[in-house]
Amino acid sequence: MWQRSVCVGLLALALGYLCVLGPELPPAALRQLSASLLGTLRRARSLEARTVAAWQAAIVRPARGWARVAVGVNACVDVVLSGVKLLEALGLEPSDGKDHAVLNSGQDLKEAFAHFMERGAAAERFFSDAEAFQDIARTASEHPAAQLYVGGNAALIGQKLATNPDLKILLCGPVGPKLHELLDDNVVVPPESMQERDEFHLILEYQAGEQWGRVRAPAANRFIFSHDLSNGALNMLEVFVSSLDEFQPDLVVLSGLHMMEGQSKEMRQRRLMEAVASISDIPTDIPIHLELASMTDQDFMSNIVHQVFPLVNSIGLNEQELLFLTQSASGPHASLASWSGIPDVGVVSDILFWILKEHGKTAARASDLTRIHFHTLAYHILVTVDGHWGNQAAAVAAGARAAGTQACATDTIDTTKVFLKAPLEFVTSHTEAPSKISLNPDEPVVQWHREGISFHFTPVLVCKDPVRTVGLGDAISAEGLLYSEAYPQ
Repeated sequence: MWQRSVCVGLLALALGYLCVLGPELPPAALRQLSASLLGTLRRARSLEARTVAAWQAAIVRPARGWARVAVGVNACVDVVLSGVKLLEALGLEPSDGKDHAVLNSGQDLKEAFAHFMERGAAAERFFSDAEAFQDIARTASEHPAAQLYVGGNAALIGQKLATNPDLKILLCGPVGPKLHELLDDNVVVPPESMQERDEFHLILEYQAGEQWGRVRAPAANRFIFSHDLSNGALNMLEVFVSSLDEFQPDLVVLSGLHMMEGQSKEMRQRRLMEAVASISDIPTDIPIHLELASMTDQDFMSNIVHQVFPLVNSIGLNEQELLFLTQSASGPHASLASWSGIPDVGVVSDILFWILKEHGKTAARASDLTRIHFHTLAYHILVTVDGHWGNQAAAVAAGARAAGTQACATDTIDTTKVFLKAPLEFVTSHTEAPSKISLNPDEPVVQWHREGISFHFTPVLVCKDPVRTVGLGDAISAEGLLYSEAYPQ
């Protein structure tokens, strides 16, 4: 670091000396030398500083922004604490990891936690035993290190959007007294959404390099579980849709479908059909964004792809959800069991392209889906069907900037607290003749096109010591939406 500072100082001195000698040098030589020195000065800055400076120039407000955003339908109180500390407080010994679609006991909890911790992956599971969950929740909430926050994708997205004073936010979900107290004053909750008791979700965090028994986390992340019946049955969906007439939003954000996995298969399918009917009642001139979350039932995910995707204009998802989606719906690279390290950009790009080509809007298909916001730890990609969305370079950069500030709990990106983890070179596809991209920190938003679909890629400046990982995906999607413009059709 000190070598770079010395170089910058010497170059600045040389540039100043040139200015003094300037009158004695030919103008062409002066211009060439000045340009060369200025270019060297720019390169002497860190990759992170150059990326931040380029983002600042790229992130501009859309020509036509949102004024009123309705968000639903999952909301809760998050109890956040160290996963290892909670498991120790519960007297659960370290064990080998094993995934469980549904948690039925403390044994299932510790095995599932270990399974995802050793992969550094986020996950969310339903805890089936109400009494056992209440005991665990009590231990968690009374732990001296526990912190209580707004929780649930819808509430988190609403809370993030509410930090913009020009926006009016409607939130529909099961809102209890504690959650209502935590919400921003700019968030309107209809009386029909209020309930006597809060729904609690337990967020077990772990840090990069943290160890529990033989398990070592390669990256910071979190494991979420709950026994949440209100959100699990989407109890507030009809209230949400019926509230739209009075609120008159110009954007609808929907989340919480993944919570239905705790229901029986019959109940889940019936409720999904009712959800499809309710979403169909939303006026087609109001764009709808669907935020996905961790799921385990491939049939259910396939049903969402085929029944819900055609009704929404935009979706947001991470690398785990993207891989599970292509496995569930027999998409490209479905044989890939899991990601190895940073998800391959070409593989991700192929799956995103397939989603819009097979399930998105075309001249021959009655689907409204035209936008996908993909986020993973190291980079983000925004993919759109041409002619439907604007300002996407700014939107993807804003989402990446939000990831860096929220993870580090800073108002602006502190380049000493973050690092560039994205690949500096990558290919854009593995299923067609690819382009090879070299990342330039001075132009960190990279664009490419494929059959009427545009891709906007940008790296993320990853927080070295993240303060809080919960809600990062929701904050990213919210910020990306804030800077997006939907063109009238």
